[in-house]
Amino acid sequence: MTHADPLTETLANARVILFDFDGPVCDVFAGLPAPEVARELTALLSAEDEAAGMKAAQTDDPIEVLHIAHETDTELGQKIEQALTTAEVRAVAVTGQPTPGAAEALRAARAAGRGVAVVSNNSAECVRVFLELHGLDEYVTKIVGRPSEQLHLMKPNPFPLITAAEQMHIDVTSCTLIGDSLTDIQAAHAAGATVIGYANKPQKSDLFAEAQADVITEDMHAIADALTTA
Repeated sequence: MTHADPLTETLANARVILFDFDGPVCDVFAGLPAPEVARELTALLSAEDEAAGMKAAQTDDPIEVLHIAHETDTELGQKIEQALTTAEVRAVAVTGQPTPGAAEALRAARAAGRGVAVVSNNSAECVRVFLELHGLDEYVTKIVGRPSEQLHLMKPNPFPLITAAEQMHIDVTSCTLIGDSLTDIQAAHAAGATVIGYANKPQKSDLFAEAQADVITEDMHAIADALTTA
């Protein structure tokens, strides 16, 4: 369970709150499952390069298929990346409501005078579409999505966090990231930002504790509540 004091203290020290997208804000592939998207991308890849397609068929992770495509050929990587972005936009249109507590957390962050940005390994396009669809775009100042054709700059690389901080004219060490994966924890540590691990699955609490997240919470509502007192 969340310990309110560490959570409130961490948020009180943050001038900008960075939200990971898939998990803390929404479940991107809830309506269009990730394995289905991976199969679509693999079919495209196979049509261009049979060996790469066979390799991609071993995974159900769309991002991993994208990595395989980029490793195979630059133009092919671009084609698969465009297809993935299109699929992500389709996915967020049918994914349903935001993560419980996410909208409240975004609103509370802005009401508390914090800057708000989304930093994601998903495309900026799908983040923008989702936020607009649910009337949340007014609460988010910047969106830093997947760096096109530069997959090595995705989290756990600190690049997205540093970029968001630069765009908001603030030092990244004054930011707190809310993320639900080990790559989020690693990216925040590498950037020098604090990090709140959103443990939306039971096994994540131990993983995040081992990775030395500053705070761990199982509930985005707790973040909204803490921001009202931070």
